[in-house]
Amino acid sequence: MKDTEILQRESLFEIQFDFLRVTKQYLPHLARLCLISTFLEDGIRMWFQWNEQRDYIEATWSCGYFLATCFVLLNLIGQLGGCVLILSRNFVQYACFGLFGIIALQTVAYISLSTKKTSLQRTSRSEGKSMFAGVPSMGESSPKQYMQLGGRVLLVLMFMTLLHFDSNFFSILQNMVGTALIILVAIGFKTKLAALTLVLWLLVINVYFNAFWTIPAYKPMHDFLKYDFFQTTSVIGGLLLVVALGPGGVSMDEKKKEW
Repeated sequence: MKDTEILQRESLFEIQFDFLRVTKQYLPHLARLCLISTFLEDGIRMWFQWNEQRDYIEATWSCGYFLATCFVLLNLIGQLGGCVLILSRNFVQYACFGLFGIIALQTVAYISLSTKKTSLQRTSRSEGKSMFAGVPSMGESSPKQYMQLGGRVLLVLMFMTLLHFDSNFFSILQNMVGTALIILVAIGFKTKLAALTLVLWLLVINVYFNAFWTIPAYKPMHDFLKYDFFQTTSVIGGLLLVVALGPGGVSMDEKKKEW
């Protein structure tokens, strides 16, 4: 039995190693794209729904045509510009601070909460050299392991917004499987394997249940599904960074090395 368990562990380790070796140049960039997907989608929506967004702000704030136009223009340029800077690895910290400002403006304007802020917690770090090109990292003197722990905790909060408390079997199954995997990620046990499994799980669920492209654009359900789709995509991006970077020093995986 022990020999079988050892072989299984070695097999899982080899699978993880092969996956990271093959994807190490592309995985961090894909993770970044997923993380900022909500900003990217919102910026593009500002462009295509320019009149509707401007009219909404003008009617809600009673601020006049000019100020409403400036607000929409600031959101469009700020979000798309920030996304371009992050993806191109230029002025990443400033881009993240700019997107934080956009979140604050949108919170005041729309009186709504957003999960974008938590996704930025994993990208708002200084650029550095590592084996994973394109991933923001911290200096050697910084408490990197605690930031990674904070990122995993914030990732749990992001995941909680995806839970649907319905009584049907599929919702219960989604919640149970997803919660079990995200707990493993949070405590840092079998972290990369759990994160990768949850990525695949969420990817299938996202494409199947949040297929907003199958709903006509004029129906309210289209916008609801679209929001859920990109919200889930941001969580997937955070999980991909966990797969790429690992859980950090404050985790059960790291402590096991000392045992």
